[in-house]
Amino acid sequence: MPAPEVPVTPNYPRPIVGHVNLMVDTYLANATVDDLRSAVRGLLASGATSASQFSIAARKHLFESGALVPPNPGSLFVLDPRNGEATPTQTLLDLVPRARTVYGVGMGFASLEILIPIVEATIDAKWAEDGRTAELLMEVDADIVQAIQSCKEELETNRVKDRSTARQIVSKLQCAIHDSSRGGKLPFEKAGYGIQYWKF
Repeated sequence: MPAPEVPVTPNYPRPIVGHVNLMVDTYLANATVDDLRSAVRGLLASGATSASQFSIAARKHLFESGALVPPNPGSLFVLDPRNGEATPTQTLLDLVPRARTVYGVGMGFASLEILIPIVEATIDAKWAEDGRTAELLMEVDADIVQAIQSCKEELETNRVKDRSTARQIVSKLQCAIHDSSRGGKLPFEKAGYGIQYWKF
C-alpha cells in the first residue's frame, strides 16, 4: 500500500513529495529498517539519486538477503483444534509485507513465488467468513493483483531473463487459484480474474 502523504504546512521551508511511484511507495511502506538501510547504502554508493537506482539497490539487497525464498505452505496456518479453522501464523503475517517489498521494487514474478504458497495453503482449508483469516486473504488477493501488474512492468522493461520460467510461475498460480476455489469458495477472485486472460 502507498505511503501516506504528509500535509504541507505554511511554515515548512520546501514542498514534501507525497510519493515516488505506487510500487516504490509499496516497498517503502512495507520494508524493514534493515531493508531500507541496505537499499539507501546501495543508492549512495552508486552516486545516483533516481527512483530507478533506488529500486536496483533494493532488489540487490532482497536477493542477497534471502527474502526471495518461497515459504513452506505448511508453516502459514495453524488449525484451531476446536473447529478446524485455519488461522494465520506469525510466519504468514511477516510474509505478506515481504511480498509487498518484492513486487514494490519491480520483482513481480519473484513476489508471485512468495504468494503462491499462501494460495496453496488455503486448498481444502476452512475459515470464518468474517474473521482475521478472511481479511488477510482479501489482502493477499489484492497483493496478487498488484504483483501481476509488477510482472507486466517487468516484462515491458525487458528485465525477465527467462520467459519460460515466468510462464511456469503464472501457470502454477492459476492452478493454485483454481484448486483453492473448490467447494464454492472464491478467496482469490480478483487475482483469478486478473490472470485469466493474461498472455505473454
